[in-house]
Amino acid sequence: MQIREATVADAEGIAIVHVDSWRTTYKHIIARDFLDKLSYEKRMASWIETISEKGNHVYIAENGEGRIVGFIVGGKRAKNQVAASGDLTAIYILEDYQGMGIGRKLMKKLFLKFEELGYHSIFVEVLEGNKSKFFYEAFGAKWIKSETISIAGEALTLLIYEWKDIALVLNAKNTGESGG
Repeated sequence: MQIREATVADAEGIAIVHVDSWRTTYKHIIARDFLDKLSYEKRMASWIETISEKGNHVYIAENGEGRIVGFIVGGKRAKNQVAASGDLTAIYILEDYQGMGIGRKLMKKLFLKFEELGYHSIFVEVLEGNKSKFFYEAFGAKWIKSETISIAGEALTLLIYEWKDIALVLNAKNTGESGG
């Protein structure tokens, strides 16, 4: 498994992982209609923008055949006004590749970048029904608050977690994971 920084050429592979992961991760959380309408093409265009945007840090996991099987992205959200902090904005791993340590490797890569940027505190948002919250908790993230958001016309609870010490991720051993 290779973990590396993403390039615009990776946008299609990331889009496939993104759409397929949403369909498996959120199948009991978000309306099926919405998930069925997700488009690889629209996600690819969005990923070209995300990868190209200054301040975004995108890393991918490739299997032995060079297929993208997971990704992570982070930076600093515009709404984040906390000094010396950043945001893990997305991490998705294809269902068949979950539980293999890929999420841990992706997080370490991103958190090394956060350390380089001088970030001491990291935030992540996760839907309440998403089992990935346990993955974040296993790496020391603490729930700090909840918000109500709307996806596909449904009110959903968004949980906000924080790592006050990025060393919890950087020094993590082979913690069990599910990664969403």
